[in-house]
Amino acid sequence: MPSATNWLVIVVQMPLEDPAARMRLLRTLESLGAAVMREGAYLLPETPANRQSLETLVDYVVKCAGQAHLLHVGESPPAQQEAFMRLFDRTARYDDLAKTVESLRVGFGLSDPSAISRVLHKQRREFQAISALDFFPTPARERAERALDDADAAVRKLLFPQSQGHAGPAENLVRRVWATRKPLWADRLASAWLVRRFVDPEGKVVWLDKAQEVPPGAIGFAFDGAHFANSETRVTYEEILAQLGLADNPALARIGGLVHYLEVRGSPVAEAAGVQTLLQGAVRRARSEDELLAEAEKTFDLLYEAYFEPQKR
Repeated sequence: MPSATNWLVIVVQMPLEDPAARMRLLRTLESLGAAVMREGAYLLPETPANRQSLETLVDYVVKCAGQAHLLHVGESPPAQQEAFMRLFDRTARYDDLAKTVESLRVGFGLSDPSAISRVLHKQRREFQAISALDFFPTPARERAERALDDADAAVRKLLFPQSQGHAGPAENLVRRVWATRKPLWADRLASAWLVRRFVDPEGKVVWLDKAQEVPPGAIGFAFDGAHFANSETRVTYEEILAQLGLADNPALARIGGLVHYLEVRGSPVAEAAGVQTLLQGAVRRARSEDELLAEAEKTFDLLYEAYFEPQKR
C-alpha cells in the first residue's frame, strides 16, 4: 500500500480547439485511477510508478500546446489525509460486483452452468481491474473476492458433479496451460473450445509444431501421448467429456457425435456438412491459430445454444 502521507497533484489546462487530446488526457487519468479534486486538478498517491506516469502525461500536455504542473504534497493534517483517501474508496464498486455475482445463484440448476462460468470469468476480470487501482483496500475487497470464490466453487460442482465430496480430476485443471499440435481441425478446435468454455475458462491454450516439446506442466490434448488423446472408440473431445464427467450433458454429447463424424466418420450427423463448411472457411481466413480458434468458438457456441435444453424442475 502506498504511503498515505504523500500525494501527487497534476494541474492541467488543455487547448479548447483540441477536444481529442483532452479526451485522451481524461482517459489516461481514469486508467491511472486518479481522483478529481476539481476541474483540471487530479490526485494520486505518490509512488514511483504514479510519478513516472504523471511526468509522461505532463510532457504530452505540453506537446499538445497545453499547460501542466505536477505538484508534490507532503504530510498534511489527519482530516485532510482522510478526505484524500476517501476519494479513492472502491467500496461501492466492490459491493456492486459482489451483488452481481451473488445474483447468479438464482440460475443454479436452471441456467447452463458454463454460461454462468463465463459471466463469473468476466466478473473476475472486473475485480482485477478494480483491485489494480485500489490504493487503500477495505474489507469490501475481501467480500467481493470471497463471493467470486464461493460462486466459482459452486459452479464447478455443477459442471463436475462426479468430483463432489472428494478430490476429482477437475480439481487439478484450473488456470493451467493446455497444449495441442498443429494443424488444427475439428477435434482439436472443439476440444480447445470445450476446455475454455467448461473446464478452465482462465486457462491458456498453446499450439505446438510437430516436433515441439510440450511445455513443463502443460496439459496436452489431441495428439499421441497427450493427457487427453483419442481412444479406440472415441476422439479426444469425447474422451474429455467422459473423463471429466461432462458426457451427461446432452448438448455437449451431440457436439461430440458431430466432431467424431468430422474426424473419423461413423454415424452420419445432419449438421456435419454445414459445420465442416464453416470450419473450412475459418481455416482459410484465419491468420493465426488463436484467430482460427476464435472463429471456431463462434460455431461451437451456436451449436451448443441450439442443442441446450434447461433442466426441468
